[in-house]
Amino acid sequence: MIAIYPGSFDPITLGHLDIVERGSRLFDQVIVAVLKNPNKTPLFTMEKRLEMIQQAIDHLPNASVDSFHGLTVNYAKIRGATVILRGLRVLSDFEMELQMAHTNKTLADSIETVFLATSNEYSFLSSSVVKEVARFGGSVDHLVPTHVALEIYQRCSVKTPLE
Repeated sequence: MIAIYPGSFDPITLGHLDIVERGSRLFDQVIVAVLKNPNKTPLFTMEKRLEMIQQAIDHLPNASVDSFHGLTVNYAKIRGATVILRGLRVLSDFEMELQMAHTNKTLADSIETVFLATSNEYSFLSSSVVKEVARFGGSVDHLVPTHVALEIYQRCSVKTPLE
């Protein structure tokens, strides 16, 4: 069974990685699907996000990364996926994600949405939080993989907290 885990992943966080790792134990294949969203101004280019995600998931033999644009269900059909994997942090996530799951079900009845509750240690974590902390010179080492933290420090033109 193939699952896709869609999102902008700008940048990938340890919370995202936790969902991918747990999903890889549940499904035959997990595709981290990076959405090209024209309504967002990302910190990182698509190419850089794909590179950082690939490095973060290299240890998972049944996980891969790809990019797409358009509707998630259409991308899922193209890839032969029958599951859309989503992580839930807080109640407000659930409301939005449930609405999206219902919408996707009306568009593609054969594709199910599976929610994984975020692990406690990542329940507060989002890419937006990571970017905000970094912009103000805070450490993000405990929020993202090491190679991603280095990219963030370089991109935000701040010294690493250890310097």
